[in-house]
Amino acid sequence: MDKNLEINIIGAGLAGSEAAYQLSKRGYKIKLFEMRPAKNTEAHSTEYFAELICSNSLKSRDVLKSSGLLKYELTSLNSFLLETAYKFEVPAGGALAIDRDLFSKYVTDTLSNNENINIVREECTEIDLSIPTIIASGPLTSEKLVEELKKISNNHLYFVDAISPIIDADSINFDKGYFMDRYGKGSDDYFNLPMSEEEYDKFYNAMLSAEYINFHEFEKLKYFEGCMPIEEMASRGRETLLFGPLKPVGLEDPRTSIRPFAVVQLRKENSIGSAYNIVGFQTKMLQKYQKEVLALIPGLENLEFLRYGSLHKNTYINSPKILNSNFQCIDNENIFIAGQLTGVEGYLESIMSGMISALQMDRFLTGKSFIDFTDYTAAGTLSNYVSGKLSTSFDRKGVFTPSNFHFGLLPLFEKKIRDKKLKYQMFYDRVVEVYKGINL
Repeated sequence: MDKNLEINIIGAGLAGSEAAYQLSKRGYKIKLFEMRPAKNTEAHSTEYFAELICSNSLKSRDVLKSSGLLKYELTSLNSFLLETAYKFEVPAGGALAIDRDLFSKYVTDTLSNNENINIVREECTEIDLSIPTIIASGPLTSEKLVEELKKISNNHLYFVDAISPIIDADSINFDKGYFMDRYGKGSDDYFNLPMSEEEYDKFYNAMLSAEYINFHEFEKLKYFEGCMPIEEMASRGRETLLFGPLKPVGLEDPRTSIRPFAVVQLRKENSIGSAYNIVGFQTKMLQKYQKEVLALIPGLENLEFLRYGSLHKNTYINSPKILNSNFQCIDNENIFIAGQLTGVEGYLESIMSGMISALQMDRFLTGKSFIDFTDYTAAGTLSNYVSGKLSTSFDRKGVFTPSNFHFGLLPLFEKKIRDKKLKYQMFYDRVVEVYKGINL
């Protein structure tokens, strides 16, 4: 296949940006469509590529955790976006958190200055099935493109996603809390606001009494568990938050050596510490009530928002009906689909799907065998998940549901391993062996 043939990539989010970089590096000419800023979405706030919407955290670095294993694999595959993330990391203990604006701007500048990539800043409303294409338009795909996608599949689903507020650091009363990572791990990168039982109850009751974004036009709300609105968790019972984002375990107040009843954690949003994310506080509260309810948290009495939390509808396809295990359309071999549109959830998972689609498209166009990531890797597992090869791809009613990568998706060992740490180490060792045999 002639590498001067132009490849269309629709969407410059995490998946599309990674795919564009990988294919351009291999000599292909890329036409990269990104509709922002000509047409904005209800969740994006900039015109930059690879914008991080929900959080600035790429989770744990520990290879014995699922996010750490994903990082190992992306590093092994020479991921451009993960390498960029490390350039702009901000302190976050054992997690990889990044200055999202600097990260996205660097990605945008790098791709815009790549001689093999032609940036098209307009809404893509047609999909030419005769041209090799990666569709990575994301869960906020425009209505016109959704209609075009019906040429590929009439099976469209949706779920509702929420993003957490970001507040001005100058509005935080730092005398009311303390810097500390849970169990003393890391470098005290989180600022903790302790709450007494009385303060918690006042906050909890006010949250349940608040007014929320009205989604009456949806037949039934379907939330992704990884970005569950905090009030949705709270509605499951008074104790739920105490085992979730407000869990006090491992966060004893160093000033008193006493464990608070509840703890709200703040994490830096940028390298200079001028903005903080309220960890785990994805919300569907109306803005008026966000101001009133969150001000009940000790230390946030005078909070000023840089970004309110919000709720938005996400679109994804019924991938098992459409894609094979290479993120390639079953009925249209020229078309690959990547990112959250396929039902993979999470930043790293989206980057990985863009990586896989690019690598496998290269193999397809050059007539080579597809890369066999095997069932043992995160890459292979995500490929199997979207193609419906895993029973866990479906809920109890047989409906395909979005998911992060987690160890529960990996094949177990012949002998049951009761020691979790040992089992996760064995998962990692198995992945290392697989990657020794992968030839890029």
